[in-house]
Amino acid sequence: MSTQYTLVAPCFFGTESTLHFEVKRLGAQNIQVTDGRVRFEGDAALVAAANINLRTAERVLLLLASYKAATFDELFDGCYRIPWEELLPADAAFPVKGSSLSSQLSSVPACQSVLKKAIVKRMLAGHKTGALPETGETYKVRFALRKNEVEIYLDTSGDGLHKRGYRRNATLAPIKETLAAAIADLGRVRRDSLVQDPFCGSGTLIIEAAQKALNLAPGLRRHFAAEHFAFLPPEIWGQQREAARDAVRRDAAFEGAGYDIDPAAVALAAANAKLAGVGDRCRFAVADVKDFAPQPAAVVLTNPPYGERLGDAAEAASLARTLGQVWQRSPGQGLYAITADADFEQHFGKKAVRRRKIYNGMIPCQLYMYYEQPKR
Repeated sequence: MSTQYTLVAPCFFGTESTLHFEVKRLGAQNIQVTDGRVRFEGDAALVAAANINLRTAERVLLLLASYKAATFDELFDGCYRIPWEELLPADAAFPVKGSSLSSQLSSVPACQSVLKKAIVKRMLAGHKTGALPETGETYKVRFALRKNEVEIYLDTSGDGLHKRGYRRNATLAPIKETLAAAIADLGRVRRDSLVQDPFCGSGTLIIEAAQKALNLAPGLRRHFAAEHFAFLPPEIWGQQREAARDAVRRDAAFEGAGYDIDPAAVALAAANAKLAGVGDRCRFAVADVKDFAPQPAAVVLTNPPYGERLGDAAEAASLARTLGQVWQRSPGQGLYAITADADFEQHFGKKAVRRRKIYNGMIPCQLYMYYEQPKR
């Protein structure tokens, strides 16, 4: 019987249902969804599969322990009970990072220090050594304290999963790749979809829609922290990459088209699409939103400039108004706009069929969804 692991994948608030579906598709067991995260179970192969395939997860954490801790002694003891010597080699580097919310142990640096001491003490005894040089591979230890409940994890991803490896640079205040992937899912992008974006910036929404349509795994072009974890079989990574490559649907009829008024953004979007392996499915051109006319078969996914990106609320309102006018003349198959502008519907000139609250980093946004409601 292979070892079963408990994994936790954090995600943007509002994207949990999409991540739940993704995790289920990978064959995970005992899936639990809470605010901003999905917890699930599986074997070593799933650790690799989750990192390579999940589009909307921020990272994949391996849960080692969860216990109550209202005092530093309790925090230390719970951490000391973890068999660290079975997980980390004697020369491992193990930085400790974490957070504390609504807990008696509110000082994060103090918690870090106590947990580090517990790991050191257990490792010295377990490895029967007098020194831990920390010159070997890095095993990032993370902790989360919530209402005196502590969870201890190993970070299997390393860099956040939004770092797909295709975005060398970005335009001002870009949308994160993981959030763009969730919007592509909520916008019902299919393998034969035509997706357009009149404010494409560095192309992220179009690129993520293309990767979803082609079933191109987002993690194929990068490496992960857990690839050097001594307790995981090294062959799982090659096997899961091979499986992901075999699952790519090159016969998908997807097309993406992005437009932006900034020629530098358009050039960047085209370069990013090429790096992402979808350059042949996406075109980008310099164009003003007032000249935009969605094609009859198109789904529009967009992140109109606002506040943080534009610095001028009046200009943002004017762009939303123009977008509403061009869209109502030619509504295509629907429009999905994410923005922090609370008055977007008023500026756009039409109430959304559905709205979903989603956080873009720390910025509370709404995804406004406009589409034909099926006749009852």
